[in-house]
Amino acid sequence: MAELIEIKEEKEKVILVAVALADNDDTEESVDELAELVDTAGAETVGRVIQKRESYQPGTYIGKGKIAEVKELIAQTGASGIITDDELSPAQMKNLEAELETKVMDRTMLILDIFAKHADSSEGKLQVELAQLKYRSSRLVGMRSSMSRVSYGIGMRGPGEKKLEMDRRLIRDRISQLQSELKDMERNRETTRAKRLKNQTPTVAIVGYTNAGKSTLLNRLTGAGILEADMLFATLDPTTRSKTLESGQEVLFTDTVGFIRKLPHHLIEAFHSTLEEAGYADIIMHVVDSSNPMCDKQMHVVYETLRKLNINDKPVITVFNKQDLNFSGEKLKDLNCEASVEISAVTGAGIDELLTIIEKKLLERKKYYEAVIDYGNAGIIQQIRKNGQLIAEEYQADGILVKAYLPPELYYKLCPKPKEEW
Repeated sequence: MAELIEIKEEKEKVILVAVALADNDDTEESVDELAELVDTAGAETVGRVIQKRESYQPGTYIGKGKIAEVKELIAQTGASGIITDDELSPAQMKNLEAELETKVMDRTMLILDIFAKHADSSEGKLQVELAQLKYRSSRLVGMRSSMSRVSYGIGMRGPGEKKLEMDRRLIRDRISQLQSELKDMERNRETTRAKRLKNQTPTVAIVGYTNAGKSTLLNRLTGAGILEADMLFATLDPTTRSKTLESGQEVLFTDTVGFIRKLPHHLIEAFHSTLEEAGYADIIMHVVDSSNPMCDKQMHVVYETLRKLNINDKPVITVFNKQDLNFSGEKLKDLNCEASVEISAVTGAGIDELLTIIEKKLLERKKYYEAVIDYGNAGIIQQIRKNGQLIAEEYQADGILVKAYLPPELYYKLCPKPKEEW
């Protein structure tokens, strides 16, 4: 009987390289996060090199001394490449490859690779491919030599080697095609969004730093059944689910892609149509990993990203999640939000309080309505139940006395007033 031979896929080994421009900056924490990204991509970090400099070396990112140190570390560890913590210019990437004689990647390339790995929907795949092609088109010359050294691992997902070997004209044509297909999908989303607005169903957009627990929270609130994993960018494609609150009000919860420091501008551009869902929401629910010692800086990244998307005028409820893992006992604060709550999406602690706050915030946006509806128009009451908050209904001889809180759109539909009085 032939002996079975177990074949194990060898993990790609990489060395992390970063530049610290100040003594007290967050380079160490940023490199720690880069290591998490490497783990999410399925590779292994076997070393890290951080150089303190006043500025990045224009031609090679790091200086000659550090290049020699990295080269020696590659020989010692058997690493198949390096990953820099900052986005490299085409010249820096080409020169580093020539100096180190190994595969060179940067943080942007790594994040794009993870997105390519985790994109499930057709739109997500198209968005990732568009971002990858835009990023790589200016780096084709340097990357061809890199690909000749290794045909697996980080950077080979998505468009892949075949498409990267196309000339720039073909890449431009493909980019135009992708943009056209995504425009069609965006129009479909706008149609869906218009229907939601017409139905006056309030929407809560869930935003937050990657791995803050957004998917776990959406599952807890609505039973969405989406993937939960303790890794960066575990889920990529947005999910919308409905929930009926205790008052009878139906609410849509929309998950969004996680934010991260140094989020590649190619991704913000490619995913703009998806991320802008938050701009049409009635409430922004900002989920924070309260167990992370860097949560203050992560909160800052989220607000900066929202600012780049021109989402500044929405009420924000900050949800300090993972209280079951927060052993510091420190009371966290967010000065940018209208309300905050401490929860654990895993255990369910604080969820009832969160839902109460959501109802309260939605109620603040509503107007009090009291009227007698004749029996021939009784269908209006069902509309009020779905989109407003019905407080009382009393059957009288001349009709039904209704007391309710309604969203402005429905309120002024039932009792029109000049827009200046809205």
